[in-house]
Amino acid sequence: MAISVKLAVAFHGGSGHTARFAGAVHAGASSVSGCESTLVSVDTIDEAGWAALDGAHAIVFGAPTYMGTASAAFHQFAESTSKRFLRQTWLDKLAAGFTNSGDKHGDKSSTLRYLQTLAAQHGMTWVNLGLKSGWNSLRGSEHDINRLGFHDGAAAQSLLGARPDDAHRSDLETAEHLGRRVAEQATIFVAGRAALAPVR
Repeated sequence: MAISVKLAVAFHGGSGHTARFAGAVHAGASSVSGCESTLVSVDTIDEAGWAALDGAHAIVFGAPTYMGTASAAFHQFAESTSKRFLRQTWLDKLAAGFTNSGDKHGDKSSTLRYLQTLAAQHGMTWVNLGLKSGWNSLRGSEHDINRLGFHDGAAAQSLLGARPDDAHRSDLETAEHLGRRVAEQATIFVAGRAALAPVR
């Protein structure tokens, strides 16, 4: 029996760079057979967007890193999920995260940990990046996937003053990998639940 899963990418795009990486996560997820992926811009979220999040088996959170944490618009979205927190609407969904900033590191780990904490508060299960670090040896290069060496989630660098179209190919590939990995894990998750369901 074919397994059908739903994934949502809940992101704040800032100046457009992080939205580019959200699109890459979406593309990676959509490449997995049976996965229906939806992009949800949290700063303009409507009822259809909330329905996509509530109906998803997995949610990938994304935000730019500003001053060591996620953007204010993403924080506002996170606070607006409090009713879902109280009702445990997202309990046992899968979750993952990605972020972007101008610096190679730029305290992006703080943002990924913030997204991880948000997921934990909702009782979600976190999916890490599942990649070794790239660009960490004499034989490596900036073109390696996961060139920035993060593990909690996908991280990207957008040079200050650069256009969203100038996104680094390695970072886009890392974001695509994350979307694909979460979709694959969601497929396993849904199949396992179906196998454990009582026979009627």
